[in-house]
Amino acid sequence: MLINGAGGSIGAHAIQIAHTMGAQVTAVDSKIKEDLVRRLGASDFVDYTTDDVTTMGRKFDVIFDMVAGSPYRRLINMRQPGGRYLHSNPRLSVLLRSVLTTRLTDKSATVAFAPETREALATLTEMIEAGKIRSIVDRIYPMAEVAEAHRRVETEQRLGAVVITIGERDGSPAEGSMHLE
Repeated sequence: MLINGAGGSIGAHAIQIAHTMGAQVTAVDSKIKEDLVRRLGASDFVDYTTDDVTTMGRKFDVIFDMVAGSPYRRLINMRQPGGRYLHSNPRLSVLLRSVLTTRLTDKSATVAFAPETREALATLTEMIEAGKIRSIVDRIYPMAEVAEAHRRVETEQRLGAVVITIGERDGSPAEGSMHLE
């Protein structure tokens, strides 16, 4: 499985879920996130700032893409026959292309929105309670520092989620999460 944007909030969870389910995960993100994604279960890492994963000649059963401006056609062509391409952060053009790709070619492209079924939530709850999935918290900001929190997210230097607290809270991460500050 290839996870493009593996060091973000969604990607960090996707790695853990895929790893728990037995997938071999190749993570794509910037070098500063390599240690994090490997600790979460990625067996291979590609630094997009120095390497283009789409030119490496590799094929994947599943490609999970969280990067809004990623090269759709090149990524979709990296699928194994019968494999799937999933995008969780689509622009309108990706939504349209995924429908056309699925209907007009032998490739399958899906825009992934969390199903939030009772069964899916129960499975996630079991994984969390068993310690197989953890939330990764980069930093916690009070509401008064929301602009700074947004700047932190925009830098792509964060390792995990940036959390905004509303009201009184001591700033410590939630139980079961991993705080990297």
